[in-house]
Amino acid sequence: MFSSGTEFLQEVAGVSGSALVPTRFVWPYGGRRVFLTGSFTRWSEHLPMSPVEGCPTVFQAICSLTPGLHQYKFFVDGEWRHDECQPFVTGNDGIVNTIYLTREPNPVPALSSPGTPNSRMSMDIDHEAFQHVVAVSDGTMQDTALRISEADIKISRHHISTFLSAHTAYDLLPNSGKVIALDVNLPVKQAFHILYEQGIPVAPLWDSIRGRFVGVLSALDFILILQELGNRGSNLTEEELEIHTISAWKEGKHQTYGQLDEHGRPLRRRIVHAGPYDSLKDVALKILHNKVSTVPIIRSSAQDGSFPQLLHLASLSEILRCICRHFKHSSSSLPILLQPICKFPLGTWLPRIGDQSGRPITMLRANASLSLALSLLVQAEVSAIPIVDENDSLVDTYSRSDITALAKDTVYAKMHLDEMSIHQALQLGQDANSPYGIFNGQRCQMCLPSDPLQKVIERLANPGVRRVIIVEAGSKRVEGIISLGDVFRFLLG
Repeated sequence: MFSSGTEFLQEVAGVSGSALVPTRFVWPYGGRRVFLTGSFTRWSEHLPMSPVEGCPTVFQAICSLTPGLHQYKFFVDGEWRHDECQPFVTGNDGIVNTIYLTREPNPVPALSSPGTPNSRMSMDIDHEAFQHVVAVSDGTMQDTALRISEADIKISRHHISTFLSAHTAYDLLPNSGKVIALDVNLPVKQAFHILYEQGIPVAPLWDSIRGRFVGVLSALDFILILQELGNRGSNLTEEELEIHTISAWKEGKHQTYGQLDEHGRPLRRRIVHAGPYDSLKDVALKILHNKVSTVPIIRSSAQDGSFPQLLHLASLSEILRCICRHFKHSSSSLPILLQPICKFPLGTWLPRIGDQSGRPITMLRANASLSLALSLLVQAEVSAIPIVDENDSLVDTYSRSDITALAKDTVYAKMHLDEMSIHQALQLGQDANSPYGIFNGQRCQMCLPSDPLQKVIERLANPGVRRVIIVEAGSKRVEGIISLGDVFRFLLG
């Protein structure tokens, strides 16, 4: 039986004959059977909610309500629940959500499946139809945007910092495997064929003359090479890349893109690396501070004169996996894990109306030129760009590592960056032997704003995944991006 109880708040403007407002209620957290009840049913009628087509974890119900203030809550698989992402209060009926309707009725748009063209569906109750205010017991109105407890954040950060400080890069070394390094005298053309064939985005560089590792070759280098050759007005041919050794390219890169010292000479950066007994916290901080995706784990030269040994390439996703394994059975030590990501100052989100703190998200259509995509990757200093349709719904991503697909069948020698679209470039890598960044058959890792932080962390802990795209339920409209770097900057404070 459902308890009706005594209403904590009275309905406002519930006058006979008032115009009714069609209002969508959404429960986006899954379940088998979901019901909606509220002050508008006097807590006696319990409305069944239906799963949204194409998004079975999202349930909806549409009710016609009088303008004014209402309470509601959900009954999910036999348990009373409320949506922590929406305004709520505590009253005689327990914790309930609130909605304040202020406008005359507008038609409620039909919900479509994600594959329907031009479809837009929100996982939230119509945000335009209510104000984020609730009534409290003394009759006043206040904002109820729930904030994460600073104490919970402090506790979680302390436990993570303690764990990372107590474990070393040695814990990241696999029982077996291979690490690929490239000789600096290798032709650039051959080097990027290797990156493509091995499905890796970065490789350390070995200088046999100096007997040490001197840097890394990444997909960003390939992007800069293609742009440089194109800017000279030359046709991009295999011969041009044949004469460029990695060493020659790096030397030219220092001259063109490197920082200068006080005498105006190129300032050479030493390779960013870590030792096997450096703490995981130090490794993570090196990756963040130097804005790199990986850090080589190198055992220094021994006293007998032997060469340094390349043991592993450490990444933030590996460190995050260690965190997940360690706290798997003691998640209570991290009280922030079950909180929805929409509550955290985490990642980059589309700015709301009137919000001056939000940052725009760079997005492109699939028919945009590859040249534009590469320029934005470099200028915006991001590792990937969401590819969206005309409704800003996510259809794919283009990342720096995708550039190595141009090595397939020497495509780079037969095309111009301005003439190839992003869609065409992505098709090149669809049948790659080792497609980097694909997890469970999906290139794009997506989450909803209401998903808990734990879900985002688990997604990012998978090999090759560097970012999660936050989308609107159903329509997959892009709302934000959370990267590995964002998560670690937040966790490490």
